[in-house]
Amino acid sequence: MPGQLINITIIGAGVSGLTTALLLSQNPRFRVTIVAKYMPGDSPAEYASPWAGANFWPMGAEGSEQAKLEKATWPEMYNLAKNHPDSGIAFQKSRLHTRHEDVGKAGTLFATEDGSPPWWSTLFDDFKSLDKSQMPLDIHTAFEFTSVCINTTIYLHWLLSKCLRNGVVVKRGVVDHVTDAASLHTVGQSHLVVNCTGLMARNLGGVEDKSVVPARGQIMLVRNHPDIMTTASSLVAAQPGDMAYMMCRPGGGGTILGGCYQVDNWNDSPDHKLAERIMKRCVELYPELAKSVDDLSVIRQGVGFRPLRPQGVRLETEHIRGIPVVHNYGHGGWGYQSSYGCAKTVVSLVEQEVGLTAKL
Repeated sequence: MPGQLINITIIGAGVSGLTTALLLSQNPRFRVTIVAKYMPGDSPAEYASPWAGANFWPMGAEGSEQAKLEKATWPEMYNLAKNHPDSGIAFQKSRLHTRHEDVGKAGTLFATEDGSPPWWSTLFDDFKSLDKSQMPLDIHTAFEFTSVCINTTIYLHWLLSKCLRNGVVVKRGVVDHVTDAASLHTVGQSHLVVNCTGLMARNLGGVEDKSVVPARGQIMLVRNHPDIMTTASSLVAAQPGDMAYMMCRPGGGGTILGGCYQVDNWNDSPDHKLAERIMKRCVELYPELAKSVDDLSVIRQGVGFRPLRPQGVRLETEHIRGIPVVHNYGHGGWGYQSSYGCAKTVVSLVEQEVGLTAKL
């Protein structure tokens, strides 16, 4: 399509859809429309992006495709924290703890038997292992480094505003079949559709990827603001699927306490017993947070469904009813920390499909 303006419709306005729209809109030949059921400011469980902590701790195994996508995202997150404080992303000190009994268990992402650092430790200049005297409870390993934390309320709106500045048109709508989106572009039929529907890819006509299931998360948002800004622990578990983490959102966003990772659990209401366990674990692990559970000042609690695709994120082009569809969904709990790596891949797939070779 040499010289032609390219109409692109993106389905979905979570962090994946908005980041993809932002990068595509940087090419003046791409005219981008977003169509989404939910927008920044909405908060149903199936719209996962507002419920994320969120932060940057790579979860992909060394050498995996996921690891490559996360590694490609870190420079962008670093730049935003350093040069764009209005984005709601800020540098924060991070600690990761793993208990002795959790090493080697499924879901333990950051520890090895010998306590050696993860592959991604080289991304952070100040990464270090803490000695035994600095480890709380029955901790096997503890790492400390400076990463970033994201106030999702600010950041999602920041992404949206950048898209609007670049001429992206945003529309609310429910798309029953993926190809229906092609007729929803504001200036005529789309040449290409980008599918960033997350969990909703399960029921999107033409896709219907039933492998995508919710990995239920539950969080508490409190006013307490500890000195150590972003901390986490792996499976500090009284119940299967329980986790413990704490993330202090910048820009007055409060402190997120979590949580759980409950695969294929569709309960969108907070579990009050789980909420009690979350608060108890976080206070025990992080005494900087509060003297006791009673000292926590709770703003709200909520549930979000991470869009988990067990075989990994889907990043590929498919032709459906003669319309090119580029997929970008199934990120599980690592949507923010892979957002730019995935969006850059989508840009490359779009360029290949429409015959462009120039890099954005």
